[in-house]
Parts: sequence; C-alpha cells; structure tokens
Amino acid sequence: MPQPNPAALDFLLTRRSRPAKTLTSPVPDRAALEPILRAAGRSPDHGKLEPWRFIVLEREALMRLAGYVETRGAALGKTPEDIEKQRRQYADAHLVVAVIACPEASDKIPQIEQTLSVGAVCLQLLNAALASGWGANWLTGWASHDPMFMEEALGLSSVEWVGGLIHIGTETAEPPDRPRPDLDAKVSWVAT
Repeated sequence: MPQPNPAALDFLLTRRSRPAKTLTSPVPDRAALEPILRAAGRSPDHGKLEPWRFIVLEREALMRLAGYVETRGAALGKTPEDIEKQRRQYADAHLVVAVIACPEASDKIPQIEQTLSVGAVCLQLLNAALASGWGANWLTGWASHDPMFMEEALGLSSVEWVGGLIHIGTETAEPPDRPRPDLDAKVSWVAT
C-alpha cells in the first residue's frame, strides 16, 4: 500500500487556480517546465495510448496567436468584445502550454476514455505547475474550438483538438476563493 502523504493531500484540498490575467513573467524556463510536463504525462491513460501532446507557446508565439484571433474573430462575425477578450488571453500571456488531444484509433479504448485522459493531463499539468510554485490557470475559449484557428494557427491535424490552454507564470495577486461543492448534495453512499 502507498504511504500516506498528508502534504500532498493538503495541497489538493487547498489548491486554487490563479486567474490568467494576474499571471506575468518570469515564467518557468525549459528546465523548470520539464518536470511539470513529465508529471502531467503520468496521468491515467487506459491502454497506454498517450492520446495527447503538448505545444509550449512562448511570448512571441502568443503575440502571433493574438493577431490571428482578431482575424478569425472578424471572419466569424464575433463581437468586438468577444474578439478583444479572446485576443487578450493570448496577448497578455507569457507562457501557455496547449494540451492537444490526439485520439488514437482503437478497438479496445473508446474515444471517451481518451478524452478523459486528455482532461486528466490538463489537471495534472495545472496542479504540477501550482505545486512547483507557479501560478497557473486552465482556459480554452472560442478560438481554441475553431477548426481553422486550430489548423492554421496551431498546426493541428483534422482529428486533433485543444483540451486546454494552461497559462503558467508568476502571480501578481492573491487568487480569489470560490464556493466549493456541497458533498452532501454530490455524494451517494451505496453499501449493499
């Protein structure tokens, strides 16, 4: 049996995402980011298919994507407010790890299990960044769901999609707390 790890449990019970708009530089360099990515890769993965990959978006790439958001937003008929909000998500960021779903054809492992693995990777990446002392937030947005944005701006294939954009940086403000689930309303106990 594994040994109890009270510090890890306390971290999970008290973890809070940091709003992306409060994150700035410095950001982890490649050496600091590597163990965070390695931890994310240890997520549950039925069938060992690894139906995901990472794209590390650094500042210059994020600025390019911010410009592309403006172009795509106008082409899609988005409101100026929607375009600006999405543009700022890229333009204000200093480091983002895009978790890309790469579904594998499998007779044994259904697509839903692969999708859940992608979500697990996003959460593991977020928590690993927080545990490493960085601020982090998991976002997406209309641009990350737009097929043309995914293909032209991120270079994804037609079967790939964005599972999450994990913003990582130095926090500039105390993160707000929010109400947490009422376990009495969410848990059913079945004994027989």
